[in-house]
Amino acid sequence: MNNMDGFQRRREKKKESIRRAALELFSAHGVQKVSIAEIAEKANVSQVTIYNHFGSKDELLKDVLIQLAYKKYEEYNEILESNIPFPEKIEKMVFNKRETVKMFNEDFLNAYFSNDPEIQAFTEDFYNNTTIPLIRKIIEQGKKEGYIHHDISSDAFWFYITLFINRPELYAKLDKTTMMDITTLFFYGLLGKPPIEKEHRHISWGHS
Repeated sequence: MNNMDGFQRRREKKKESIRRAALELFSAHGVQKVSIAEIAEKANVSQVTIYNHFGSKDELLKDVLIQLAYKKYEEYNEILESNIPFPEKIEKMVFNKRETVKMFNEDFLNAYFSNDPEIQAFTEDFYNNTTIPLIRKIIEQGKKEGYIHHDISSDAFWFYITLFINRPELYAKLDKTTMMDITTLFFYGLLGKPPIEKEHRHISWGHS
């Protein structure tokens, strides 16, 4: 490993430490109430280091949101690629999303639906190139395994899905409980029936 590789590795490690500290503070207290000084203290770096790496708190926030979006995508994709039964995959996805929403301060959640042009551009690109392909995989797998009806047209599926993903500005007006309910409605609307008591799952999760 040459000196440049070592420098780059240390640089990325420091940036990741700053991201983790910022995410923890933003999610607990909201964006407005957290200062660069507090992030620096938690990450055990100087404020100058944060400014050198990210430029400003706003730029750090955008970086955190982008990294978080990709992290959640990876978690969802890992669930979908696992060998557990399809209904359990849906349950894990719902639980994952609901727990994520529960842990975040509403001010931080609203940052996802910001009017900032860069965040909006990223969100649109992420939906088109990452979220929608993942949803296609969910639908294809659900149909293949018999949990999603084959006789429902693709047009109907995409109309249903766009009700949830094409109006992000509406989410900023919702409280966390409603957002969690919408997540449940989204996934179990696709599946066609809600989860039941775990001890009875093997009886009722049969194919329609």
